[in-house]
Amino acid sequence: MNNRLYKDLSWLWPLWEKVEDYQPESARFISLIKKHCPSAKTLLDIACGGGKNDYYLKKRFAVTGVDLSPQMIAQAKKLNPGASYHVGDMRSFNLNKKFDAVFFNDGIIYMQTEKDLLKALKNARRHLKPGGMMALYVEDCKERFEQSKTSVWRSRTKEYDITYIENDFCPDPRSSVYEMAFVYLIRRGKTLRVEHDTHTAGLFTLARWRRALKQAGFKIIEDRPQKLGDELVQLLVGKNPA
Repeated sequence: MNNRLYKDLSWLWPLWEKVEDYQPESARFISLIKKHCPSAKTLLDIACGGGKNDYYLKKRFAVTGVDLSPQMIAQAKKLNPGASYHVGDMRSFNLNKKFDAVFFNDGIIYMQTEKDLLKALKNARRHLKPGGMMALYVEDCKERFEQSKTSVWRSRTKEYDITYIENDFCPDPRSSVYEMAFVYLIRRGKTLRVEHDTHTAGLFTLARWRRALKQAGFKIIEDRPQKLGDELVQLLVGKNPA
């Protein structure tokens, strides 16, 4: 079964990382908006997940979030009762509203073809006011992909002690996708529960990302590598021409 983290195992998401861990990422995005769109008041968070970035973004903007998972939207609503949330596919949702700024969380990696990536970016621009800005970061690209990279981290609460194991693997270097295989070691007292999960994500060159932004009608105003935690990602910021 795929994408269980956003379905039957969505209860793990609040334990995955603390809300505080998202503060630096949110702060960077806020600074980008202040730099490129200082009068922005409204923000659309696409692939908002459980709303951990929105916890900080809502302090500066009127936040609207969209995510494909009803379970994640339920968590986002609980965490951010003052924000507006909608279940929807990033390629096709329509809120009949335009925003000053759009933020793509890392959920955009689930676009597995250039066609779908372009659909998502065009839809983001349709929801953006003239002169507004959109920001995203490319978590994995062809140039930096590390075959069979394995990450391990842990979270603990009074009730649970959970170890997360992630392995990234591209079965065909010629393809535009890679697999993220997860193992969750869930300890509750002396009881161990082991769950498996697989996610498939897109894997494109940075040139293809840039081309998709331009084809969607964005003017690229920032394009640079940056650190996100321990990872090196590519920040792409686009402006919707007035």
